Amino acid sequence: MTDGEETLGEAFWAVARLIRSRSKQALAPWDVTPSQFRAVAVLARHGVLRLSALAEHLRIAPRSATEVVDDLEGRGLAARNPDPADRRATLVGLTPEGADLAREIRAARHAESESLFAELDERDRADLARILRRLRAAAAGAGDGAAAPPARGDVQPRARTGTSTP
Repeated sequence: MTDGEETLGEAFWAVARLIRSRSKQALAPWDVTPSQFRAVAVLARHGVLRLSALAEHLRIAPRSATEVVDDLEGRGLAARNPDPADRRATLVGLTPEGADLAREIRAARHAESESLFAELDERDRADLARILRRLRAAAAGAGDGAAAPPARGDVQPRARTGTSTP
């Protein structure tokens, strides 16, 4: 690789930023933030969940999940109820309006991704899907997305100490 050539990682992150930007644009008509949509999508996929389980699925702090659910509840998209098995816990589920929103946005995002991936022929799309699934499985096998040890010859970042060095 030459000095000015883009690395695989740089190309991957550039495409990830592009997908994130296009996804944000796809959400605009519903005035939903990406974090609100992620919560709606998790609830649509998993059904009613304890607030703590929703936070785990979203990989955010329980307090942050509470704020997201507050916003969704204020818009009539989600509802809280006490957990009948443990009244100290709160269950969160989508309202019918929330379920409708999930379907509409999922269809819009699917159309947007189809538009992006239309640049690839069927074989390339299948290869890309296979590779991404393999990487996701490998990361999950490493323990919650933890990075594998660097390969021989990889540059390791120096630990940050809070002080600058010349």
